[in-house]
Amino acid sequence: QLQLVESGGGLVQPGGSLRLSCAASGFTLRYYAVAWFRQAPGKEREGVSCISSSGGSRNYADSVKGRFTISRDNVENTVYLQMNSLKPEDTAVYYCAQRSKICSLVVGAMDYWGKGTQVTVSS
Repeated sequence: QLQLVESGGGLVQPGGSLRLSCAASGFTLRYYAVAWFRQAPGKEREGVSCISSSGGSRNYADSVKGRFTISRDNVENTVYLQMNSLKPEDTAVYYCAQRSKICSLVVGAMDYWGKGTQVTVSS
């Protein structure tokens, strides 16, 4: 069974850091591009960052550029999202999703989704 499982969310103070993980089971993640999305209460799901299957292409939403870093470990079959200098507006449920090799931040372009992990930035 194909699965993507997110972990690493939690409660953090403004200015803090978290590292999210997206672990794949049932398939080899290195053949796929992976993206992180987030959805805050009452808002639409939005793309945050994506990484191509090779890792050579990485895209970021303007709101997270310079603060978030996406990476992948194909041996561990996992993609990471390092989030630094977190702000209250980063509070959301974060999802990872995969598609064929090319990076995308379009919700409708993704093939499989994880169930999400909650990130709350608050003092």
